[in-house]
Amino acid sequence: MSIVYKTRTQLVVETLREKILNGAIKAGQPLRQAALAEELNVSRIPVREALLQLEAEGLVAFEPHKGATATELNIEQVDELFELRAMLEADLLAASIPNLSEQKLAEATAILDELNQSLGKENAANTWSELNSNYHNCLYSGANRPQTQDLVNTLNKNADRYIRMHLLWAGGMSKAESEHNELLSLCKQKNVEQAVAVMKKHILGSRDEIKEFLLEREKTAEQV
Repeated sequence: MSIVYKTRTQLVVETLREKILNGAIKAGQPLRQAALAEELNVSRIPVREALLQLEAEGLVAFEPHKGATATELNIEQVDELFELRAMLEADLLAASIPNLSEQKLAEATAILDELNQSLGKENAANTWSELNSNYHNCLYSGANRPQTQDLVNTLNKNADRYIRMHLLWAGGMSKAESEHNELLSLCKQKNVEQAVAVMKKHILGSRDEIKEFLLEREKTAEQV
């Protein structure tokens, strides 16, 4: 019974996520549980569970006296978030690489293996997002810069919905695997300059693809 329930919730998550990302559900639009349950021919329970998951992804917000609404996806915010990430994470990586122990590199390798295996599985974006964060934090662990690390973690939390969108919709999964493998290889070689260049390309390439996706989404919404 639990398997059926989980699958039903997941189907609702995927349906609503697609409608929000493709613009069928507009920013600020109320998401009424009863109406959604009727439309999708399910009970309110999987709808409620789905909305909570989409809240965790940053695509839905719960507001007092208003209930759940779709959040706005903002191109200007993408620029700022990803450019700050590129700057801070490049500095963290450069400071970390000379101090990365064999143990930490082995840990990063294990996380990367798990990350690559998670692609294509059910709920891949959720699993991938957490493992991706763990992988990057492992590579930054040698920097010993807790303030910068806290800032990066906050930026990543704010960027998470765009990162998930990139994975699910803008072809991010196919590129991320090779870039992550290249990055780890350069860290093992202690090649700071090349590793930093790959890191910046990894983050700013995601920014460009997300912006392109959002622009296409806006055009499609205008044509409807």
